[in-house]
Amino acid sequence: MSASPYRLLLCDLRSDRLLDALPVGGVSIDDYIGKTGSLRGIVSLPNREVAARARRALVPGRTAVWVERGRDVWWGGILWTTSLATDARGFLGVEIQCGGWESYLYRRLLYDTQIAEQVDQLDIARGLLDYVQNTPGGDIGITYDTHTSGVLRDRTYLRYDLPVIGDLLDDLAAVEDGFEWRIASYRDGDGRRVKRLQLGHPIIRAGASDIVLDHPGRVLSYRMPADATRKANAWQSRGASVNTNLAADSFPLTSPVLVDGDDIAAGWPRLDGTSDYTTVERQETLDAHARADWTAARAPVEIPEVEVLLGGNVTPALLGATVRLRIRDLWYSDTLDARYRVVGLSITPPERGRPETARLYLEVPR
Repeated sequence: MSASPYRLLLCDLRSDRLLDALPVGGVSIDDYIGKTGSLRGIVSLPNREVAARARRALVPGRTAVWVERGRDVWWGGILWTTSLATDARGFLGVEIQCGGWESYLYRRLLYDTQIAEQVDQLDIARGLLDYVQNTPGGDIGITYDTHTSGVLRDRTYLRYDLPVIGDLLDDLAAVEDGFEWRIASYRDGDGRRVKRLQLGHPIIRAGASDIVLDHPGRVLSYRMPADATRKANAWQSRGASVNTNLAADSFPLTSPVLVDGDDIAAGWPRLDGTSDYTTVERQETLDAHARADWTAARAPVEIPEVEVLLGGNVTPALLGATVRLRIRDLWYSDTLDARYRVVGLSITPPERGRPETARLYLEVPR
């Protein structure tokens, strides 16, 4: 296997104490806003010494993984699975699969009722993280800032529902006038490794100026999807059953049916959609979810993809940044010149003479 530009820093998940540093090959890194990122790679075991080091450090479920490229931290997360494997030539290695720090919040449940009355939605989100990290063994060192959104919410999370903390954050963020969240990995000005909860209202933004990407040019390939299967101009959401009479029929709470008359008048057929929020018992909360879902469904966000050469200003720090995409070809004969926000990034390692590339996932900036 050729030398890899990536190195794994393997640390104790709870204390971040460095256990070892090992090279990793075949690296595939994904990082997103609104979705948990992942890492896949192979730690080669060329001799008994490296095998012993790897066996001590690669402990699924309790090993933190930081990925360095040079001196920069490009990714961070938790080792969840390993698979010892050998190839046809007898080379031994450990295949690893990791999830971003967010994956930990999907492994934690709420065992104690939490009530918030007219609390800023970002403070509710931070309160959920505090709940996770204030339990014995639950502190994995995620930090946050204290800015607010100005949007106050009422929320009651019941312990009887045993909700998943990550799902609660997703539901809270997805309501009308909500926010975006992710956990970023980087080094601070003193060189310390940082896991930081980023909360953006209404979205997460990064970078002060646009990055220009041209095709032909730096953009090697692109994909522009158009999909009407997710479009809906009529919508109703369902919540929890609020019937307390066990002898009577039980029906869920429902939002009003929302219909976009202008869309239909413009010639679109009626297209119905629905969503379920089985733990929502407040009418106003359900209605806010319905309005947010209806707004998103009327003009579904398409996610263009562009493949570019890795390096320069194309790094994981691009998440939340704005790019100016210029394409001129047979389809865009008059040249597409549009601005997009980077909401995802996937890194593909070089192989068989193919350069190392990054696939950027884009959305029209709001």
